[in-house]
Amino acid sequence: MLRTLALPLVALLLTGLAHAADKPQRIVSTTPSVTGILLAINAPVIATAAAAPSRLTDAKGFFRQWAEVADQRAVQVLYPNLQFDLEAVIGWAPDLLVVSATGADSVLQHQAELEAQGINSTVVNYSNHSWQEMAVELGKVTGLEQQAQAAIQRFDAYTLKVASGLTPPPGTVSVVGYNIAGSYSVGLPASPQARLLSALGFTVAGLPDALKDQVRRSSDVGFISRENLSRVIAGDSVFLLGGSDADVQAFLADPVLANLPAVRNKQVYPLGVSSFRIDYYSGKQMIDTVARSFP
Repeated sequence: MLRTLALPLVALLLTGLAHAADKPQRIVSTTPSVTGILLAINAPVIATAAAAPSRLTDAKGFFRQWAEVADQRAVQVLYPNLQFDLEAVIGWAPDLLVVSATGADSVLQHQAELEAQGINSTVVNYSNHSWQEMAVELGKVTGLEQQAQAAIQRFDAYTLKVASGLTPPPGTVSVVGYNIAGSYSVGLPASPQARLLSALGFTVAGLPDALKDQVRRSSDVGFISRENLSRVIAGDSVFLLGGSDADVQAFLADPVLANLPAVRNKQVYPLGVSSFRIDYYSGKQMIDTVARSFP
């Protein structure tokens, strides 16, 4: 009897070992915009491309929201300043390379070179997918489906916990990109930042119907000139995308915006410098920043 049970048991163990062997063990990311998601699902990331150092990054060019986690896991710089380096990629001998389809960190134009070197890669698109959707996708590719679902559940639980202690101001709120690399914009209700604010109990205003045709729209925001910015801010309160306390003061002091109800009532709040693109870590930082404005 024991012998007949042993064969299925051995087969099961061998199947489990085969699945484990199929999982990538040396993941390299060419897209720092996605590296945080890989870290959130506990993917074995050994190196990542680094951005040009700025207020959004540490000295190496790792985004601040996940830089500490990357350092704890000994993640190394693949190449600096988003300057693609094929030899560096080859040198790390990845069994999976993560590539973005769009954005400043995309190396999709080098796909043929990578394939010629026999490098296995997967392409993701963060321009039209939430971090949760990408986590699920990457979970499937890496064999970390359970870890991806666990990260999403942790994030949702944290959001609900913080939301239960918040009392949003009356009326609606607008998400505003104020002087980001010289551009001005209003976040659409479908943007990741707006959806996260909605989950925290805020009601996010869209663009005024009469002005929608005057705004150059992307998937998440509507761009407009500084002179016309006040006309498309419909919310009673304003949250500044990628904004710090210093940005709030600059917004309040802008004479073009002086007649906005949010300015007159000093109901302008930062979302934090890492809120420009939402992933597991920057999303939690945004939640914490909002919570500090409504203690």
